[in-house]
Amino acid sequence: MKTQVAIIGGGPAGMLLSEILHRAGIDSVVLEAKSRDYVLSRIRAGVLEQGTVELLRENGLGERMDRDGHPHDGAAIVWAGRDRYFIDAWKYAGKRFMTYGQTNIQEDLFAAADRRQAKLLCEAQDVQPHDMTTDKPYVTFRHNGEDVRLDCDFIAGCDGFHGVSRKSIPTSILREFEKVYPFGWLGVLSETPPLNELVYCNHPRGFALASQRNPMLSRYYIQVSLDDKVEAWSDDRFWAELKLRYPKEIADAIVTGPSIEKSIAPLRSFVAEPMRHGRLFLAGDAAHIVPPTGAKGLNLAASDVFYLSRAFKAYYAQGSTKLIDSYSAMALRRVWSSVRFSWWLTNLLHRFPGMTEFEQRAQECELEYLASSQHASASVAEQYAGLPFEPA
Repeated sequence: MKTQVAIIGGGPAGMLLSEILHRAGIDSVVLEAKSRDYVLSRIRAGVLEQGTVELLRENGLGERMDRDGHPHDGAAIVWAGRDRYFIDAWKYAGKRFMTYGQTNIQEDLFAAADRRQAKLLCEAQDVQPHDMTTDKPYVTFRHNGEDVRLDCDFIAGCDGFHGVSRKSIPTSILREFEKVYPFGWLGVLSETPPLNELVYCNHPRGFALASQRNPMLSRYYIQVSLDDKVEAWSDDRFWAELKLRYPKEIADAIVTGPSIEKSIAPLRSFVAEPMRHGRLFLAGDAAHIVPPTGAKGLNLAASDVFYLSRAFKAYYAQGSTKLIDSYSAMALRRVWSSVRFSWWLTNLLHRFPGMTEFEQRAQECELEYLASSQHASASVAEQYAGLPFEPA
């Protein structure tokens, strides 16, 4: 087989990159290790920055999002049973964000790929990139029991944290930065009407978050120990614990019901540098992971794809390598900004094991400062809303 861009990974990053390249007349082949049903079953983020929303619209992927998604001016934070503080992204940054589930985005991307009869090979096994530092890279894999070689101009590694792409970069070149947090999030998806806004909660019993996917699909989280097991959390126990962490007026507004998905996710911050090795480029979770507190994971994948697709378009249209050469540095500036913000917000809103009374008071004082200072509010709102994409 032969193509211009070989894309390893059929999640949101890989499929969005393929869609954008197709609209620019650039050929690609997407190799996905799992089945389509498996990819669609993954429950992930649901908060889209305005830049991500506009990128989806510009590439013909906004119709269902605009119909079923829920735009927000910001998000609320409550702590110690006090009045809420609102991160007003619209007031301070002139931006809104959209709650629209990643599963829905994945469905939209697959539907668009089907319409254009995209070259998408699911259940591709033993995928391995080769000769990335030459001008003739290629990828080998097994599909339907046959060994296949895919020749290409470039390889885009969009295959997630556990994928092969990042691991193909020599350890003498790759630098990895990681922070593992001493707790996880127990998440519940329920077919119940959500609260009208996203509400973060800092409480002595631990962090909580009320989020949403659509008008009849709610997503709630509570901070739990890494030793906790999903089986130990019945629906009744979860709802009771969730309501204990919110002020009464919010707790009373939470509509409970049977869970349709329940899982515990550990939290980590991770960055790999560089995001390019020869003609191999990393995008999305293959290069970075953020704790979900800042709602940045999917949005960072979208910004990587924006920068990478722009670089490929400039190369094929004008023969220019300027944006290809600057891709890693440009993407990493946005990555580290989001990683820092997500780390800061995680530290602000969670109760850490062994936390002293001094540390708890300092945390609450910082929340009070955010609520009382317009300058601090503007800074948080700007970062939460998402920084603009860098110009070419």
